Order: sequence, then C-alpha cells, then structure tokens
Amino acid sequence: MTQEPSLRDLGIVGDRRTAAVVTRAGSVVWYCPGQFDAPSLLAGLVDPARGGEWRLEGDVTPLRRAYLGDSGVLETHLDTAGGEVTLVDFMPYGPELPRGVCRLVRGTAGATLVLTPAPDYARRPPLLTRDGNAVRVDGNCWLSASHPLHVEGDTVRLSVPPGESGWALLGERPQGTANPEGWLDATLTAWRGVAAETTHSGPYAGAVRDSLRALRLLTFEESGSVISAATTSLPEVIGGTRNYDYRYVWFRDSGMIVRALSRLSPDRKGTLGHGFLDFVCRYASGRDGDQVLPPLATVCGEDAPPVEELPLAGYRGSRPVRIGNAAVSQVQLDVYGNILLASAALYDRAELEEHWPTLEPVAEYLCGHWQDPDNGIWEEEETLPYLSSKVLGAVGLERLADLHPDPATAQRWRSVAGDIRAWVSAHGLTSEGAFAAVAGEEEVDVVAALYPAWGYCAPGAPEMRATLRVLERDHCREGLYWRALREKGTGEGAFLAGTLWVALYWTALDPERARRILETVLGYTNDLGLIAEEADPTSGTPLGNFPQTFVHAALLGVIAELT
Repeated sequence: MTQEPSLRDLGIVGDRRTAAVVTRAGSVVWYCPGQFDAPSLLAGLVDPARGGEWRLEGDVTPLRRAYLGDSGVLETHLDTAGGEVTLVDFMPYGPELPRGVCRLVRGTAGATLVLTPAPDYARRPPLLTRDGNAVRVDGNCWLSASHPLHVEGDTVRLSVPPGESGWALLGERPQGTANPEGWLDATLTAWRGVAAETTHSGPYAGAVRDSLRALRLLTFEESGSVISAATTSLPEVIGGTRNYDYRYVWFRDSGMIVRALSRLSPDRKGTLGHGFLDFVCRYASGRDGDQVLPPLATVCGEDAPPVEELPLAGYRGSRPVRIGNAAVSQVQLDVYGNILLASAALYDRAELEEHWPTLEPVAEYLCGHWQDPDNGIWEEEETLPYLSSKVLGAVGLERLADLHPDPATAQRWRSVAGDIRAWVSAHGLTSEGAFAAVAGEEEVDVVAALYPAWGYCAPGAPEMRATLRVLERDHCREGLYWRALREKGTGEGAFLAGTLWVALYWTALDPERARRILETVLGYTNDLGLIAEEADPTSGTPLGNFPQTFVHAALLGVIAELT
C-alpha cells in the first residue's frame, strides 16, 4: 500500500466481537483478532509501510460494493488485469462457526491474495510456520485456504487460478474440513435475526438501515456494550495530534445510543439497549459511593488502559498513534446524569428494582458533587463548571426520582435537581441570555442543542432561542456546526453529531429546517452509509475515527423525530 485510503473508501465487517476494516480496493487494513480493543494484527491504516495488510495483488480498479441485505457481509467487485473479481468479506457469525476474517474469491479471472501480518501493532515481526495445510501466524492465528499457501519471508500468498473460485480464513484455529459457503449462509441467517429486532420503513429508510448496521457491527455482543469507533488514531486534523483511541465504551455515548434506538424499536430496548444497565452495573459494582466512575471502560467492563504511544507513521503523517485513552482518569459528571437519564428512559420501576444498589450510589454521588468542576463532555484538560454536566445531573435526578420506590429519597433528589436548576439560572447564562458552555463565560457550545431533548427546558424557551442564535452566528458554516473546544486553533472539522443535535432541536419547531440539516450530514456518508466523527466542508473530507457510533445514533434520533 503506497498511502492510506480516504476514509470514504473504508468499510467494515465484523462478528460483534471485533471488526476488520476493508478498503474499496479490497485491502484489509485494520484487524484486531479476538475483540475490538485487542492488539492489531493488521494496522496498515495508520502505517502503510509497516502496519500490515491483506490485499489483492496487482493493479485493481474498484467497480462497486455493497453489504448483503442487513448483514455485516461486504461484497466488492474489482477490475483486474485478468478481468472482474468479486471478493466477499465477512467474519463468520453464529453458533458453531469458526472465528476470524473469511474472504471468498469469486469470478473467472483468478486472483492472488497477499497477507503481510504485523503483530501487536507492528511492534514485532510475524512468526510464520507451517501447520499442515495452514500457516500459523504469530502463534495465535492461522491462515487456512482453498489452495496451497506460499510463505515468502514475512508474507503469505494465496493464488486462485483463472476459472476457479477460492477462499481464505484468517482465524483462531486451522480449518481442516471447511465449508465457507455454509459459513456464509449461516452468517447471513444470524444477521437477519439480529436485524429483525429493530426495523424502520418510513422516510430515510436507507440511512436508518445503514446506521443500524453500523451500530450492530460495533456492539460487543457478549456484554451488550457499544464501542465508540472501530479504529484508533484517525485524526481530527490531518497532520495534527488530536488522534485518539475510540475502541472503548463511553457510558455517556452508550446512554445516548440506546435512547435513540428506543425510539425506533417496537421493544423499546431491543438487543442494543437491553444490556446497557447490566453493563453499567457490572462495571460499577464494588466501587464505593464516593469513588469516581470513569467515563469509559473496555468492552469486557474493565478499566480502560492508560495511553501508550506507538512508533507508527500515523494516518497521513498524523502522530502520535495512541492506544489506551487518557479520559479514563478524568471526572466527567455528565456521565452520571446520562446513566440516570438512560436508565429512566429504558426501564420501568419493576425492571429497575434489582439495579438500585448501583443506581442509588450514582445518584448520591451527583447529589454530593454536582457543584464540583469536571472535565466536561469534550474531555478538556482543564476542570471547570461545564454547564452540560450540571444540566444532565438535574434531569437525570429528576427522571430517576420518578421511579424510585422511596418517596423521601425521590423528594431529596428532586430538591437537589432544583438547586442545580437555580444555580444554572444564576450562573449559566451569557450576556446574550444563551446557555454558556462554561458558567461565567460567554462561549456557547453545540451540546446545548440537546437540552430540550433531555427534558431540561422547552425548545421555545428564551434561553434556547438565544443559544441557537449564537450557534448560528459563531459556530455554523455551510450547514455544519463546530464544538466550542477550549484548545483554540486546532483546525478540527465540523462535528457531525453536534450538527445532528441541532437538527434534533429543530424537529420540534421547524421540521423542514431539521430535514435540511439532516440531509447536509447525509452528504458526508460514504457509499456504504458509514459516517466519520467530523468533516471538512471545504474539501468534503471525513475526519476522525470511523465509523463513529455517536454520529449514527444522533442520525437515528433525528429521523425518529421526523417520522
């Protein structure tokens, strides 16, 4: 690979444990065996020279590609020197199926697949050894195939002759007797079962379908957790340093995701929502009531690792390449409010009964610490009185108080929420009457567009009208909106989730305006309906980690309100 592909050229396949990133030209450029946040075996996406990839040899011209139905199976048609080749890429998903990345080669042109593994984020050379008809890769993966495999230094080649079809599986064990077409059929059947649980046939049905697929692909089925993105260190600024590892579960993001999904699902929780509170409770169990709850966790419900920088070149020279996330050590009070708000939205009084031992300490922590400064929703380094943290604390306490079985406790929580509201009224407005990003300051942030959706105030409240006027004036360009980061001059792109939050605001007051904003964001999806975290409206370039579940959830929330 000579250089990293555009984010628009990326697709993903997965088995709801981990995912592989596949380019439009049919190269697998990112893959972490086992689970999303495991060390990569292929990381050419962030270092094309030495990160590792699994590519089709020779000159390749992409023709077309698409997912098969509602599945995570990707079919790519390519023009090669010998003629048209079709790759069907998937991760077997279903009972009794092998685990790994499977590639079917179809057509009459013949093709050669070249695997260049780079274990542990390319920090050590691969150990390639013969194991019967398979090749063992680095001791814990095997490459099995339909035709003989040839090891050449650090590379394994599979040649499928003209007139024949073939397959290869980079999996957790060697395959003696293989039935790849049977694996494909079983995988498609399993995906149909998952897709049937949340459907939408109204306007923007294609966008809903694509976003639901993205969220399903980035769900760790075992724990019910949803990661933020499949990748690490794709930059918010090309050539810059705002490159972070998003392969973890943010409690705030998960709460927003399952609330958005609850609007579309006949069963208000569905498979992506039913495990949210269980996951939170498992993670929070054992922490005392005054212990800070980190804003993120691994997919298995453990503390995320601290940041480590890797000696990789970075996507288009954007360094450092990071694994782990520094936010694990931050205090983000909005996380507490979001957990309470999501729990109240998704569960009734009876369902919450077994979870009170976890939820009560969360609420009590908010009661005792809501006045504290924190790092805020954008994980700023400076701790300050970020207003969105206070607002979420108030609405979270109010909503959960409505479900608490003890009237005295419920009344005390409502009283604290009232204190927060009084504080916001006294300290949280700018000189123009808008909601401030930080109490006592003049800057306004796009997250305030969510306050009516959270139930803090009405969309037509004077404070909201003033807030939207400032956002339009200071943070909007070409129909997209930017965050109010304290680190000025970063050059980051427009924040697509925030843009959709503004659209959500307008669904109540001006639906046609909301549609225009929604359709502007849809213009930044790729041909598979996948969306990055940010976008540069001047060049049309997607930016940041990809695909971003936060954005897909925001899109679903807007569409649900418009239908």
